Amino acid sequence: MIGIKAIGTYLPEARTSNFDRMNKFGMTESFVKHKIGFTEVAIKAPKQETSDLCVKAWEDLQQNHPVTPDDIDCVIVCTQNPDGKGLPHTSAILHEKLSLPLSCAVFDISLGCSGYVYGLSVIKSFMEENEFKCGLLFTADPYSKVMNNDDKKTATLFGDGATVTLLDDKPVFECGKFVFGSDGCKKEGIIVKEDGQLYMNGRAVFTFTVRVVPDNIRDMLKKNSFPLENVDCFILHQGSLHIVNSIADSLGVSRERCPFHSAEYGNTVSSSVPMVLSREFDKQEMKVAVLSGFGVGLSWASTMLFRKHS
Repeated sequence: MIGIKAIGTYLPEARTSNFDRMNKFGMTESFVKHKIGFTEVAIKAPKQETSDLCVKAWEDLQQNHPVTPDDIDCVIVCTQNPDGKGLPHTSAILHEKLSLPLSCAVFDISLGCSGYVYGLSVIKSFMEENEFKCGLLFTADPYSKVMNNDDKKTATLFGDGATVTLLDDKPVFECGKFVFGSDGCKKEGIIVKEDGQLYMNGRAVFTFTVRVVPDNIRDMLKKNSFPLENVDCFILHQGSLHIVNSIADSLGVSRERCPFHSAEYGNTVSSSVPMVLSREFDKQEMKVAVLSGFGVGLSWASTMLFRKHS
């Protein structure tokens, strides 16, 4: 069975401090620390493209778990902020940069905050159907490309970053069953408009999250016939500290079981869930984890991970 072997991550060194913008946006220190939770957000270099961020994540993976490019059967890139104008697909550009073989299948999927969980289901199914042994799932959504830095609702939340997940037939974690959902009627909750800038209705997105996501997680656990109380860790999309804590409270689980690791880099969209997973990956006490992504679309998805090997 195909599952997760290892994860590589990349965060740009540059940061924008939310403390430095408290007066500009009328925020208090308590609001920054305890409401949004992001003390600073990561910002890529102006000339860095989405594929460049992916290459950095690949380099991180190679340091800890070397992979021979010729062994890679497929690559999926999850992004809504591709290189250039989006044609050719970012995975094709990455194919060249990583010197992958001609036999390697590459394609992109366009999803935001739920994208990693969707992407896991897509690449797992794709690999098993085609009898592939080794695949890479990249996430990279540099929202600084579409950011209005004078918009408090977005500029204080979103950070740039990238991850790559190595999947093979001798995994550390195997996936459980997935449960998905979408509500296109609420698509304007997070949207890039004709002026090329990102807009978000924060209140509407929060309301959606606390109403939909806990039930989605419960439905997914029921589908997997697994009790909530036996889950070691809930790895949730890092929309904000308030969102993560609110989901924990709604589920009736301790906030300690729902880690928030993104205070120093922000909401990295499709990279949010794997960024947290990478921090928890080697903790042997985490035998069973829930993954849940939710946001742009509006879209949501949840699954489980079961530790198989150290």
